[in-house]
Amino acid sequence: MFLRREYLAAIVFAGCLSLGLSGCAARVGVGYRVYDPYYHDYHVWAEPEPTYYHEWLGETHRPERDFRKLNRADQREYWKWHQAHHPDKH
Repeated sequence: MFLRREYLAAIVFAGCLSLGLSGCAARVGVGYRVYDPYYHDYHVWAEPEPTYYHEWLGETHRPERDFRKLNRADQREYWKWHQAHHPDKH
């Protein structure tokens, strides 16, 4: 049993499309959850959160560092800043 050429092309196209979309999701980043001890809740670390974090790094003159590697006091300072500057994005 051979598939007709059109069906085979459609299957190959669908496979390539699904691989391409999953690659985009990996590059953009689905995100991970981080705890906000200031408001006792979780945030998904995906856009716009990384943008806000880089804004905070610049304003506080801190070196580039993964948020998850900050100590708890610095993470808490970020969340305080976040609430003061982006309260509608909580």
